Amino acid sequence: MRTAYSVETVRTAERELMARLPEGALMQRAAAGLAAACADLLGRVYGSRVVLLVGSGDNGGDALYAGARLARRGAGVTAVLLAPERTHAAGLAALRRAGGRVARAGEGEALVEGADLVLDGIVGIGGKGGLRPDAVPLAAAAGRSRGAVVAVDLPSGVDADTGEVHGVAVQADLTVTFGTHKPGLLIDPAREYAGSVRLVDIGLELPAEPGLEALQHEDVARLLPVPRAESDKYRRGVVGIAAGSARYPGAAVLAVSGALRGGAGAVRYVGPAGDAVIARFPETLVSDQGPKQAGRVQAWVVGPGAGDDAATVAEVLAADVPVLIDADGLRLADAEVVRGRRAPTLMTPHAGEAAALLGVERGEVEGGRLAAVRELARRYGATVLLKGSTTLVADSGGGAVRVNPTGTGWLATAGSGDVLSGLGGSLLAAGLSAVDAGSAGAYLHGLAGRLAAEGAPVGAHDVADAVPVAWRNVVG
Repeated sequence: MRTAYSVETVRTAERELMARLPEGALMQRAAAGLAAACADLLGRVYGSRVVLLVGSGDNGGDALYAGARLARRGAGVTAVLLAPERTHAAGLAALRRAGGRVARAGEGEALVEGADLVLDGIVGIGGKGGLRPDAVPLAAAAGRSRGAVVAVDLPSGVDADTGEVHGVAVQADLTVTFGTHKPGLLIDPAREYAGSVRLVDIGLELPAEPGLEALQHEDVARLLPVPRAESDKYRRGVVGIAAGSARYPGAAVLAVSGALRGGAGAVRYVGPAGDAVIARFPETLVSDQGPKQAGRVQAWVVGPGAGDDAATVAEVLAADVPVLIDADGLRLADAEVVRGRRAPTLMTPHAGEAAALLGVERGEVEGGRLAAVRELARRYGATVLLKGSTTLVADSGGGAVRVNPTGTGWLATAGSGDVLSGLGGSLLAAGLSAVDAGSAGAYLHGLAGRLAAEGAPVGAHDVADAVPVAWRNVVG
């Protein structure tokens, strides 16, 4: 599992470690890993042109010491100092002893544009509110550079804790981060600025519970249900799908398609799209008598394509089983009823739906996804899966927020979310907790999207058809 910790937690761990090490040893560890990553990226260090963008913090010191190591291997290293009077003195002295030089005023942008490698040490993990005006031209020049751009710990201009980006930020090809991932490296929009991420172990001792966690194949494999010899379709779980309408029968079909591939033993469908569902999936148990009369289920999915059918949403929310609420169901669900439910609730909004629930603009959610998902979980007393370029899963009780590492832009297609709803609901019915069902469902859905697309447009039904392949990929 990949984990990320807050700036405060990282700073505390750094202080505790530095108290046990000789002065400067921790920075030397970081600089050694940084220089090695830069050398790997360059391929041939001797004769290469390296430009350091050096701020006043420890990131600037890391960049200077790494630059000294590259200079000793024959690179031509030049430091552009953004705060000369507050530059890390020992790091600057090391660079000069190794043959590096300091740029004259006005040289910075031209040097950056002509470099083979630009090392971004402008701002550290404590930076807030975006870049200072004097750093903006250098960040822009790095974007125009023909060379590789490497960020020290995280790209300057992004918020390490939230993933927010205020104004211009450095666009890195590679981010070399120390000790642990920072939340901003895993969450958009900041994640898009990080490029590839390389973690350098510097010996930090961190708490058992991180701020964020991203599941990997082996983590998801442990969560997925596996039928036993004595299992039957009812013991494996039955998921109810209350979805679709006369106007949107396809939403019901797609939700059922996801549910059939999600591990439950049977799928019950309730709603006006029964004929369309049966025509596509004859194994579905169809009823037109409403959720209460549909028969026993271990979980419900409600909302995809529901239109204005508030009565069905209310009936499902009254059930004493886990419920996944999506799409129209999010708009129709009574907030007090959701908060009062005793059984688990999993809400799956996209950014627009989340904005409506929070009473803010969509851009505020997209720019601050971590804050939005946590606030929704707290406000509704539910587990919330916030869909998007970075899908996040937060529990109302706090704890680590899950970050989904799979997916593709091709999943931004009509009906894709309906497939995810059915898949997540099926995992709920199979016995997973709301957090695990949301996390594993998003992981499989994102992986299925990648496998189905292979770089080309796909429809939601293609994603559903690829779920079994993704499942085998994970468990195999």
